[in-house]
This record gives sequence, structure tokens and C-alpha cells, in this order.
Amino acid sequence: MTVSRPGLLARLPWVAAGFLGASAGLLAWRLAVWARAHCDAGYEPDHRLALTVLLPLIVGGDCALGVGAPALGRRLVRRAPVSVRRFVPALLVVLVTVAVAWWFFAVSGTPDGYPGDSGLCPASNVPPQWPDRIPA
Repeated sequence: MTVSRPGLLARLPWVAAGFLGASAGLLAWRLAVWARAHCDAGYEPDHRLALTVLLPLIVGGDCALGVGAPALGRRLVRRAPVSVRRFVPALLVVLVTVAVAWWFFAVSGTPDGYPGDSGLCPASNVPPQWPDRIPA
């Protein structure tokens, strides 16, 4: 009796979801570091160490959520047509990873009311280069 194992193509969506999640987490961390450095708010050595400790947590957490989102999506649309079964999990991966990255940047990257020393940012510590249409 031979047991067939799923091939690379069957694993590709899961790997891509994990990679997208990890990439979104890394991008959110980089944005948070950039915003704090630009505004010089919460960028003292102890705060930089805290951000460094958060790096594997946000990247790993976003990666895990990226892999968990298609699992949830597949369970939600089990009896739907094929096009919906492919679209919903992919949409959930993008929404979940972007939402977590956005939340991390808003919470960790822009410490509201923290006294910034650079004078380049308002009291909200949101850098002026940040688009106004995207709340932080």
C-alpha cells in the first residue's frame, strides 16, 4: 500500500501565506523603528532594545496568523464554489497580516504624547511623510 504525499504545489499557498505574514510583520517593525527614529520619540537605547525584542515576536506572530488565516478561510467556505474557496482564504491572509502590521505600527511606532526631540513631528509622533488617508 502506497501513501501519497502532497506535492510542492499543495504546500505553496501555505508557504506563501507564512512568507506574506512574516514580510508584513518585518515591514511593520521597520516602519515603527523608522517613525521612532525620525521623530526621536521613544528611541532611547532601552526603547530600541524593546523594539529589538519585539522583532521576532511580531514577525513570528504575523507569520503564524498568515498561516492560520487560510485554515480558517477554508473552513468557512468548505461548500462554496471553487472560485470562492480560492479567493476567501487568500483575502483573509492579506486582511489579517495587513491589519496586524497596521496595528503594530500604530501602537508601537507612534507613541502618542511621548516628547519627541527632533522637532520634525507633531505631538502625535506620526511622521509628516505618513499619508493622511491612512490613520496611525
